Parts: sequence; structure tokens; C-alpha cells
Amino acid sequence: MDINEMLAKEFGLRREQIDNTVALIDEDKTIPFIARYRKEVTGSLDDQTLRLIFDRLNYLRNLEKRKQEIIASITEQGKMTDEIMEAIDKATVLVEVEDIYRPFKPKRKTRASVAREKGLEPLAELILAQDKNTDPAAEAPRFIDEEKGVATAEEALQGALDIIAEDVSDNAELRKYLRTLFAQVGKVVSKAADENTETVYENYYDFSEPVSRIAGHRILAIDRGEKEGALKVSVEINEGAGERACISRYVKGDTACRSYIEAACADGYKRLIYPSVEREVRAELSEKAQEGAIKVFKENLHQLLMQPPVKGKITLGLDPGYAHGCKLAVVDDTGKVLDTGIVYINTKAQAAEAKKKLIAMIRRNKVDAVSIGNGTASRESEALTAEIVREIPEKVSYIVVSEAGASVYSASKLAAEEFPEYDVSLRSAVSIARRLQDPLAELVKIDPKAIGVGQYQHDMPPKRMDEALSGVVEDCVNSVGVDINTASHSLLSYIAGINATVAKNIVAYREENGAFTDRKQLLKVPKLGAKAFEQCAGFLRVRDGREPLDNTAVHPESYAAAKALLKKCGYEESDIGKLSELSDRVGKIGVAKLAEELGTGVPTLNDIIGELKKPGRDPRDELPAPLMRSGDVMELKDLQEGMELMGTVRNVIDFGAFVDIGVHEDGLVHVSQLADRFVKHPLDVVKVGDIVKVRVLSVDVKKKRISLTMKGLQNKN
Repeated sequence: MDINEMLAKEFGLRREQIDNTVALIDEDKTIPFIARYRKEVTGSLDDQTLRLIFDRLNYLRNLEKRKQEIIASITEQGKMTDEIMEAIDKATVLVEVEDIYRPFKPKRKTRASVAREKGLEPLAELILAQDKNTDPAAEAPRFIDEEKGVATAEEALQGALDIIAEDVSDNAELRKYLRTLFAQVGKVVSKAADENTETVYENYYDFSEPVSRIAGHRILAIDRGEKEGALKVSVEINEGAGERACISRYVKGDTACRSYIEAACADGYKRLIYPSVEREVRAELSEKAQEGAIKVFKENLHQLLMQPPVKGKITLGLDPGYAHGCKLAVVDDTGKVLDTGIVYINTKAQAAEAKKKLIAMIRRNKVDAVSIGNGTASRESEALTAEIVREIPEKVSYIVVSEAGASVYSASKLAAEEFPEYDVSLRSAVSIARRLQDPLAELVKIDPKAIGVGQYQHDMPPKRMDEALSGVVEDCVNSVGVDINTASHSLLSYIAGINATVAKNIVAYREENGAFTDRKQLLKVPKLGAKAFEQCAGFLRVRDGREPLDNTAVHPESYAAAKALLKKCGYEESDIGKLSELSDRVGKIGVAKLAEELGTGVPTLNDIIGELKKPGRDPRDELPAPLMRSGDVMELKDLQEGMELMGTVRNVIDFGAFVDIGVHEDGLVHVSQLADRFVKHPLDVVKVGDIVKVRVLSVDVKKKRISLTMKGLQNKN
């Protein structure tokens, strides 16, 4: 199997691109490094495409490895033929390879293996031959052998039929056909395990939908319902269709053997093939649904991590609560904790006292913004904050942020190391404040699964989920870049080429020797050698250092080209960041010609030009700022049908998007209400963090449900 050729065809790329990309992967180059600094080699493939190639490469290599294992096993048994070898070579998915191997796979004790031990295989072969002169009933007595455990002709016939049933079950072409049949005409059917028990799965108590059309989120719901014992699930096709498919492949004519073969086929299908194929079809449905959910989760996580930071603002983090009070933490514009406190809002008297304390804290620390967690008591906390914002002369705004994962972080070893002087609840308030200032830097400290975007994240295969999400975090961190002198070891550990140990060593070196003054000092960090330096250097920024280029995404390997470019265009290094005419001057010379003269590729040269014009550029700054509030707080009961509001998309799932409209409960915009046109998937229209205009369709105060629409409104979709 020529894996690279297969990849080139599947991805619609040139063979050269795939060969070069695979070679870089095999050299242990990281995806962010390849995407950013090896564009000439890969043909400018982006990080998402590179990760898809990486995943598919691993699958095909594992498939090839399994093929070789199976070839070796069949050859060792002395049963390899040209036909089997050709079938294995043509197989493109693992299940097909396993089907081919099934007849040769060492089996545990089965009815067929017992019959073979009793010497009944020749009788089975006689029946399968279907000679018009063969009468199985007449042949069976010849196989009676009490020493082997065959006491009667009926026992001999049954044993022979058991062998035929297993042979039918092991037929690779038949199994492939049946899988296709199930996929085309099969139905997923779910019933209540107990109709008298109320559960959240009542929609699936009497449910049926074609395999070919069932949505991924319904598969995941059914899988969970079955796992929790609320549902009984099956995949069904028209009655008798499976048996007929088996019989049509084995019965050759109207002979005395026909009824026996039909019975063996029916038994083989019902007892062996159907349970196995049903498992395979369901496993494929679940895997596809899981991959779909992971894809949505990845997109949501990417958008959440890439939310624009609210820079230069002193922020008060408010972690709401009743019994244990509302925890407060003020951080300066660098995230350093300035002040902490706690207030209670359970009674009018407590709320009045809390208001005084909050105003004093805001004035004492010159607070610009308040970041409120959206958990218990969030509504009351927001109402109190809105009241304060309206009354005081100081210009202060507030925002409600998701506090998903804040408690996980605050109780973690990392938080204890970062804030040993604060208890768990105050650490949570600090995290909520920092989430507004720099979502990326704060959220990387938390297990991505705990961040609270996506659907059924806890039902996903842990290893696959972790790989996918850590890849998203890695891509986000590296696309933004990291200030080497302020970044936490959590943030540094996601930089290409840097693991957790090296990240901690960087922080330790910084604390012991002072701030880094250039990138080359990284080579003095324990366990950070030349290979790791090549991978990480371009993603680490040194602000106000000895080398101006260290504050850009220009890789040290391209410093000579960058400096030569400045010289050719009549600039000095001190002009970096003030090069508004650089593109025009490059244009007059010619990009291709200049790239050749500088000994670099055109994509790299274009990247260098962009960095020299805007050193330290943060791609998040180009996105819309988060929706800060300063007005009245509404409650669910205040909403009226037809009311139009601005809101923030908090989560996107297969069937719609949840939007925060400032009433504590997020409203659902169903996929059918996202736009005036047909929408295949919500992600085609909205993303986490988008600011959108919505209209209220309905409000169910009792169930705390809000239905919204974006139809007929001027949203960018």
C-alpha cells in the first residue's frame, strides 16, 4: 500500500506536498512549526489540514501494520493464496481486513469447532457441494461415531449445519454486503427499558430513524440512555432480508441439500452475523457521531480561546455564591492580584453592606471592569453590580463570563502553587477576573473538557478527545505567541517543542536569572537543546530585548533575510513597527525576485513583511470585543415575545446555538432559526463569542427555557 499516494488522492494534494509533510512529521517536527515555518515545503498547508493528514497517516500506517500481521499469520498456517493476498491488498479499512482474516483467526471453542473435532467437516462439505444425487439424511449415518461423541444421524447433521453456519458468518464479501445493506436501509430503534419510569430520554422511548439519516447528537443521546439503563437499542432491517441475503449466496438450486443450507444460513445470520454486524454498524455510527461532536467541541474551544483579551483594564473578579458569600479579587492590567474580599447578598441588609464594600473596593483599586461568574447567585450579583455601575460617577462596565472549570482550576495543584496564600474560593475569583483580561492565558490552565463548550464531551473516548483538544490549544497558543518573561509554565507547555518539564525549567531560569533579554538565552535552559529551540523560538516573544526581531514571529533562522530585507528597502532595525511603506517598496522590487535574492521562499518573505510592519501583533485584536454591559438587568419574567436583544454566543451544538442575552439563562437559537436560508450546521453561521442580534420567540418561565430567532435580523450570516 502506497500510503503517501493514498493521502495525496484523499486530500487532493500534490504527491510532493504529502512526501515533504510526512518527512517533516517523521522528523518529529510539530504541527505549529510546520504550518508556520515550513510553508515552502508543504505548499502552505494550514495547521488544521496538517492535523488531518497526521491522523490519517497514523490510521493508514496502523492498517498496514495489521495487514502485515495477518499476512504473516495466514502464511504461517500454510493457507495463503493469491486471491487472499489481493483481497488484503485492496482493503482500505480495518474492518474489511479483519473480515478477510476471520476464517483463519484462532477461535475459542464454538459449536462449529466442536463439530470439526467430531469429524463432521466432510459432511458439511458434502451438503455445501449440493450435488443433485446427495441426500444429507442418507449420508449422515456414516458419520455416527460414539467415541467422538456423535450418537445419532441427527447429531451429525446438526454438527454439519453448525460448521456451515460459521462458514457463512466468516464470509468476508457477505459481511461487507450486509454492512452496506444495514447502512442503506437499516433503522436505529430504541425502546424504553421501563415505560413507567420517567427519564430525560422519554423522546427515545418509542423511536426509530434510518441509519443513513440519523443525526449524530441523537446517536450520542441514545448511547448514553442505553448506558444508563433507560433504553434498549437495536439496528434493524426488514424481516427476513438478512437471511435471504445469506441464502442467495449459498443455495445453488433445488436439491435435497437446499433446506439444510437454508436452515444453516438462517442460524448463521441470526446467531452469528446479525449480532456482529449490528455491533459494527452501531460502533461506526457512534464513532462518526463522536468525531462530529469532537469537531464541534474543537471549533468552540478554538473560538473561546481566541476571544479578544480586554487589555489595560484593572478588573474585579466576582465569584457569586449564597452560603459562602461572593468571593472578590481585583487584579491589575497584568493579572497581578491587588485586593481580595468577600461579601454576602442573602438578605437586603447584607446586600446593602455588600454594595458599600464593592464601591469602596472599586474606588480603592481604580477598577475599570467587573467580571462576574455565571454560577449560583450570578443573577443577584449582576443586579447588584448593575446598580452600582449606574449610581457611581466612575466609568465601570461589567460582563458575565462562563465560570466553567474555575472550581476545577482553583482546587488544582497548579492553583495552589500559583496562589498558596489564598483559599480555593478566592483563587476562583482571580481566575474569573483573568478570564476577561486574557482568556487564552487563563483557560490553558484548565482541562479543556471542563471548559463547558460542546456536547456530550464526557462520553467521548478520552484519548481521542485529549489529543484533539490539546491540538486546538497548541494551535491557539502558538498562533498568538507568548511573552517568555510573563507566561506561566502552563502556557509555555503548549508552545511547539516545549513539554511540561522544560516549561517549568524556563520559569525557574527566569526567576533565578531575571528576565530573558534575547531568544538565544533559551539555549541555557536545562533540557532545552537545539532541536527544541528550532521548534519553539519563533513562538516566544522577548519584549524590549536586545534584538528587535525577538519581539516578532520571525524565526531566528530568517533573521539574516529579515535584516537584508530592511537594508534593501532603505530601513534600519530601529524602524521595525514603523514601516507603513514597506509593502510598496517590496512591490517595486518584486516579491519573487526579492525572495530569490534573500534566499528565502515567497510565503516566508510575506510573513516577514507582515511581522516587520506589526511586531508582536496579536491576531485576537482583530476580532470583535466582548459585549460589556452597563445597563439594567432583566430577569426571565421580563422577556416578552418579539423583544429584540443583543447577545453573546456561548455554545454551538449540532442542533443550534445558545446565546447569553443577559438574563442568566441562555436562550436557544435552533438551527432552523439561525438564518433566512437553509443552514446545514450551526457552525456555518455562528461561532462561540459572536455578538448577535436575536428576537425572542417564546419564554417558558417554569422550565427556564428561552427560544430565540436570528431570522429577519441584520446579522452577518
